[in-house]
Amino acid sequence: MLFRQLEYFVALARERHFARAAEVCFVSQPALSEAIRKLERELGVPLVRRGHSFQGLTPEGERVLLWARRILADHDALRDEVAALHAGLTGTLRLGVNPAATSAAAVISAAFCTTHPRVELSLETNLRSADIVDRVQDFELDAGIVYLDEDTADQVRVQTLYRERLVLIASERLLLDAGEPSTWADAANLPLCLLPRGMRGREVLDHALADRGVAVRPQIEADSIVALLAHVMTGRWASVVPEQWLPGLALPQDLRTMPLDGPAIGAHMALISHAAEPASVLARALFEAAGTVDRFRESSD
Repeated sequence: MLFRQLEYFVALARERHFARAAEVCFVSQPALSEAIRKLERELGVPLVRRGHSFQGLTPEGERVLLWARRILADHDALRDEVAALHAGLTGTLRLGVNPAATSAAAVISAAFCTTHPRVELSLETNLRSADIVDRVQDFELDAGIVYLDEDTADQVRVQTLYRERLVLIASERLLLDAGEPSTWADAANLPLCLLPRGMRGREVLDHALADRGVAVRPQIEADSIVALLAHVMTGRWASVVPEQWLPGLALPQDLRTMPLDGPAIGAHMALISHAAEPASVLARALFEAAGTVDRFRESSD
């Protein structure tokens, strides 16, 4: 059995198409198909359900896929660890980032790359926390920054970064016209632009406001930080965003941010990696870098 065969098999499971899998592996489709057939012969079980096209994996194939991902991840981790002993860390670290943690990712990237300048970072920044957890467990990502909940803590290695603090953001013109809010009930009466229902950041807000007897009905829902802030900057809408989004953004001077009444609303953000030991040397280094960032040490309590 060759690592190449496992790589082809994992690529086919990911792409769910023989031609696309061959393309991403830089081989011909016949070569990829033959390598997978050879793997099936060596294991003595069918791995792929075939028809006129890819029809999915067999039950045996699903189990082999789990092992193939782990074997390839361990192979890469071993290679990185040995290389680091001779020349320091190199390679590519794949990091999945929930959109609400983009600013945190930039701070961690800066700390990490300062210490390990020869490592390249590949960031995916538009993933839901649950998807990041799944892809970390499948070894498709080396690490992730996610909203932390009890289920997540049971599945992966976790390092809490900070607790969000949700604040209202609006133009001075809008606040002057509508009246400056002091409570979340006041804020709910403003024309709002919020994350859509189903996104974790919105769920955190809705649940906290429901506990206060407040419901929000935004006029606009948008699934990106850029879209929310762009609408706020028109002066027609307010939004509720994590305060941690804002450092480093060149926001207009007429925008104001304010916390509102009661205990802070927000959720914990955490850095995660696979729970398997020994951990990837790149993931360990990322955790160490995150631990050096003062703002995380001060706000994670």
